[in-house]
Amino acid sequence: MVTRQRAYKFRFYPTAAQRHQLAVEFGNARFVWNRCLDMRSTAYKERQEKHNYVSLARQVTVWKKTEFPWLADSAACCLTQALIDQDKAFQNFFAKRGKYPRFKSKWDRQSVRYTLDQRHIQSTYGAGEFLKVPKLGFVKVRWSQMPAGIPKMATVSKDASGRYFVSFSCEVDIQPLPKTGTVIGVDLGIKDVAVTSDGEKTGNPRHLKRRLKHLKRQQRRLSRMKKGSNRRNRQRAKVAKIHAHIAASRADFLHKTTTALIRQADGIAIEDLHVKGMVKNHHLAGAIADVGMGEFRRQLEYKAAWYGREIEVIDRWAPSSKTCSECGSYQEKMTLRVREWTCPDCGTRHDRDENAAKNILKFSTLGNRGLKARGAGKNLPGHDPDTRDESRTDAEKFTEPMFEPTAWTGQRMSSSSMSFRRSQSCIRAAQ
Repeated sequence: MVTRQRAYKFRFYPTAAQRHQLAVEFGNARFVWNRCLDMRSTAYKERQEKHNYVSLARQVTVWKKTEFPWLADSAACCLTQALIDQDKAFQNFFAKRGKYPRFKSKWDRQSVRYTLDQRHIQSTYGAGEFLKVPKLGFVKVRWSQMPAGIPKMATVSKDASGRYFVSFSCEVDIQPLPKTGTVIGVDLGIKDVAVTSDGEKTGNPRHLKRRLKHLKRQQRRLSRMKKGSNRRNRQRAKVAKIHAHIAASRADFLHKTTTALIRQADGIAIEDLHVKGMVKNHHLAGAIADVGMGEFRRQLEYKAAWYGREIEVIDRWAPSSKTCSECGSYQEKMTLRVREWTCPDCGTRHDRDENAAKNILKFSTLGNRGLKARGAGKNLPGHDPDTRDESRTDAEKFTEPMFEPTAWTGQRMSSSSMSFRRSQSCIRAAQ
């Protein structure tokens, strides 16, 4: 059993008075964020002064009493949490985990965070029954599931389509899933989002492509409307609802797929895909982004940590598609349009994605070690499976440096290795 922080998100339906109060909360929190961000940036550029949450919180208190008394209309915890979030944003920036904090706009997603008083939590929160928020009172929540644990904070947000959500996290105990005794390799792609080494294919719902015609029509209507008009605002909400529906459909599909994989196998091997580089291919960028490969991996990793599964990520440059999973023969070239191919050495007919999934499993330590990949006579002259070079495992081939240009090791060659090889060639030529 492991103890984890589990997040819950529910939609709720505020009354007219609650919507008005939330507009005040969103506006005041956004004002404090933007003004304090400007103060921090200006103070450092002009006087090399540094501000933190404590100094800015004192300034906000002064604003309430003098210059901006309307800040007192919002809950104090919302303004405080906005400053804490800004502190974390700067910490992430200095640690190179994020970009420099930006100013917030009223057209972006709006959110504020409330503190739930733990001294009166019995009258404030009841799982699946009620939730009371400061300055709002009891909110009408649509409890789509029964949360476990007691929340300490609650985040209220409003998306571009005008929907309101409340989210919080609770500390829960999670039971690991029973062992299945199986391990699988998973290959991600466009034709099928996920293909396993057992031959299972998930297909690709193509959430964006199915609604793209309707989305384009609504966006064209939006572009023809006058900015600032009520009709444009209503049309903008329609476009936002289409985007929200696409995102929700994609998230639902990914959650169901990753959960099924976690329940199916004790160990899962996947590739270390460079999605940011893949979407630079403008012919496939839309299809790749529609799959959600990065989100797929994120969900697999956190669910594996929850339920006692093992995830192994193989080398990004491993030739999973071009290697025969039966004999280990390595093909020099294979274009993306080739979906099925026959190994010229053993004659095995391969489905490209299924073969890649099998190789991903074999290249990992979860699969059978000692695969003689890239070792057929066609690719390596004088191939002898009993030699030291061919009896190494694939893990050794990926980590061990090779200076002789006899086989591809699955790693990019560094500049020092290339210069070493050039110097060795010159020495041999001189001899």
